Amino acid sequence: MQELANKSIINITGINTVNIINFENYTDRPGEFRFVSKCKAGWMTVSEASPVDNTIYYETPAHILNRFKKGALHTVEYKPWASDHWFTVFAKKGTKIILMDEAIMATLEVATINDLWSNTNMYDQEQYKAVNAKTWADLAFVPNL
Repeated sequence: MQELANKSIINITGINTVNIINFENYTDRPGEFRFVSKCKAGWMTVSEASPVDNTIYYETPAHILNRFKKGALHTVEYKPWASDHWFTVFAKKGTKIILMDEAIMATLEVATINDLWSNTNMYDQEQYKAVNAKTWADLAFVPNL
């Protein structure tokens, strides 16, 4: 996780950013993640990640955006280790991504956006050009060499 803090985020999409997941770089203990998503029946549900998943999402936060089917995920909240408070680290309203944590951006690949988020403001060819992303395996918000 330490190496993610050193990557510079390039964000020309207008998505607001926060730095909550990386904020606790002083510890190797992951916090907890929970999700607000739309179920097959059409209503919103809240689910929490298992302890194993919390570790995976802490180490590679972009995996959170692969967890649900296209269009189902609406909000991701994160509770840092030794905290009693939940913080929003990803929020979507309709087809517009309103907020995303920099740790998610730092590990997000073009493939995830093209496959699951192509109908949102994350899908932006100018953003891909700004970070020199040429393939689906490239990162979408961090410069690719």
